Amino acid sequence: MVPVNGEWVDNPHTMWSEINEDLPAVEILAYGPPPTSGTRDAFVELAMIAGCMELDYVEANHDGDWAEENCARMRTDGPFVEAGENDNLIVQRLQADPSAVGIFGYSFLYENLDTLQAVTIGGVEPDADTIASGDYPISRPLFFYVKNAHRGVIPNLVEFIEEYVSEDAMGDGGYLSERGMVPLNRARRTEVQAAALNGAAFSIE
Repeated sequence: MVPVNGEWVDNPHTMWSEINEDLPAVEILAYGPPPTSGTRDAFVELAMIAGCMELDYVEANHDGDWAEENCARMRTDGPFVEAGENDNLIVQRLQADPSAVGIFGYSFLYENLDTLQAVTIGGVEPDADTIASGDYPISRPLFFYVKNAHRGVIPNLVEFIEEYVSEDAMGDGGYLSERGMVPLNRARRTEVQAAALNGAAFSIE
């Protein structure tokens, strides 16, 4: 739903140019993941709800709770197509239709920069630096929680933690980056590693 003439109504736009005359006069078509996807959850929170709350209509009439209730639903009338959990399928569809857009993890963009174009948000383009710094607003940290009471009780838990926060895993060029994760800078990564190994609380905010 969107505001039209001061009313909150079902989205009537079928062409990008109807949203902004600077956009091309082509049909809106967006491919994205299903509701079971964490990527979908992140997009709803960081793009749809956050963007909704910046609308003059919402700022003037409603609060964040209203935005979460009314701005979190994908369209079901055709412009948005659920493409399943397989991001490679979204990539293939975008490669076949240059006017479509897609919602998927950064690693799939990075691997296909020769055929896909990133979407800038507020003039910021997604890359390893803007994602690590949080400057690209549609990015999120990955949180890993460990119950300290389980250390030394659950077999191999400590070894698993040590491996997960090792430089081979979460360092620059580590194997987690092959799964689309962007490493923290060296200083912050060192703090996270120490906290994880010592069982201390840590925030990356």
